[in-house]
Amino acid sequence: MGQLHIAKDSVQLSTDLAEWISNYIKEVSTKKDRFTFVLSGGSTPKLLYTLLSAKPYNESIPWEKIHFFWGDERAVPFEDSRNNAKMAYDELLDKVGVKAENIHVMRTDIGAEESAAEYEKILKQYFEGEETTFDFVLLGMGDDGHTLSLFPGTSVIHEKDAWVTSFFLPAQDMYRITLTAPVVNHSAAVVFLAVGNGKAETLKHVLEGDFKPDTYPSQVIKPTNGELHWFIDEAAAADLKA
Repeated sequence: MGQLHIAKDSVQLSTDLAEWISNYIKEVSTKKDRFTFVLSGGSTPKLLYTLLSAKPYNESIPWEKIHFFWGDERAVPFEDSRNNAKMAYDELLDKVGVKAENIHVMRTDIGAEESAAEYEKILKQYFEGEETTFDFVLLGMGDDGHTLSLFPGTSVIHEKDAWVTSFFLPAQDMYRITLTAPVVNHSAAVVFLAVGNGKAETLKHVLEGDFKPDTYPSQVIKPTNGELHWFIDEAAAADLKA
């Protein structure tokens, strides 16, 4: 299950997580010259990014040490409001002065398959010889139990070798580019962020139900030697027994 962090509402939750992330980055940065951070898209992390880009975090976090990556991307132009990278730039990256060479977007100006192959090559170079991959991965969970672009019933849920892949998602009529379970599960720390009563029933199945990854893909995220945390609000936690 990992460690649960339950807050009253989304505001308190984002505040708690911002503090947790800040402390974690500073702790790791005392031991390493580089911190690798995987950003999540969607609407849920926007408030978190807003908090991190403001005082005190915009001044206390060693932003110059952080290298940013993405968990998944919609294959739409950067200027499209659905683009995960654009949201992160608007809400966080442009506000804290991250060096351009430390930002690694999943390209959407080339084909999705080519973009996935290029991203995997970058990751393999970054983590060659390392015991873990990313220092920190931020994930969301959809009402349907998906995370990254691992949607119910898709074959990518069961990927064992590739770190990055792409596929066409008919339900959305678009290509998706995504990290896979193998690379995420070798991270040092993974945090799920889930908010609202729309997540409650699914979260109960993911955390307390039988292992059914084709129905609840978030279940395949199980760090091998790293930490797993769930930051959720009371509404999302409403159906949990614990």
